[in-house]
Amino acid sequence: MTNITYFGHACFLIEFGGKKLLFDPFISGNERCKDIDINTIEADYILLTHGHQDHVLDAEAIAKNTGASIISNFEIVSWYEGKGINGHPMNHGGKFDFDFGTVKYVSAIHSSVLPDGTYGGNPGGFVIWNDKSCFYMAGDTALTYDMKLIPLLCPKLNWAALPIGDNFTMGIEEALMATSFIDCKNIVGCHYDTFPIIEIDQNMAQSAFKSEGIDLQLPGVGETINI
Repeated sequence: MTNITYFGHACFLIEFGGKKLLFDPFISGNERCKDIDINTIEADYILLTHGHQDHVLDAEAIAKNTGASIISNFEIVSWYEGKGINGHPMNHGGKFDFDFGTVKYVSAIHSSVLPDGTYGGNPGGFVIWNDKSCFYMAGDTALTYDMKLIPLLCPKLNWAALPIGDNFTMGIEEALMATSFIDCKNIVGCHYDTFPIIEIDQNMAQSAFKSEGIDLQLPGVGETINI
């Protein structure tokens, strides 16, 4: 079982391989997360899918508070190293064995720029596994045929986090198609309801996934689920 805590938008804290992995921390600027104090969040690693503010806003503060290392593409890691934060740079198609498991950096179709306008490199997603579990953090992405490579190059997925809010990323229909591409029936939704432009009908979304035999979980902010 993997403990997954949802901190709104696309931010997850995942306990994996004895470490705490924090993904895309956008908390202090998210009205839905007003009851969460970022100073209480523990992290060993902070994994960033791309440079947009709604994915990196609290990365610097949490990294400096916890001593966590940044894992992201070369450009983003270099930017944080300029702020005195250690990191491990990756790029598409590469993988690396960390002390919690293996991380593979995979394709995402989106855009990326850091909050000060610095080029943020190409966006990506992460497939992470050890001898007990494997999961896919898609990041912000459109539906892409590259997702079909994941079952061919990585262990069988236990679960995946997919964006479902549409407009900036996949919507419900394309995210449902993605489940067949990645061969995964346990999905956690993200990147929805934060702003009016990405609000969804949650009941409709869950019904659509259920009709295809897919379990879609939409945890509340601050809620921890186990998969």
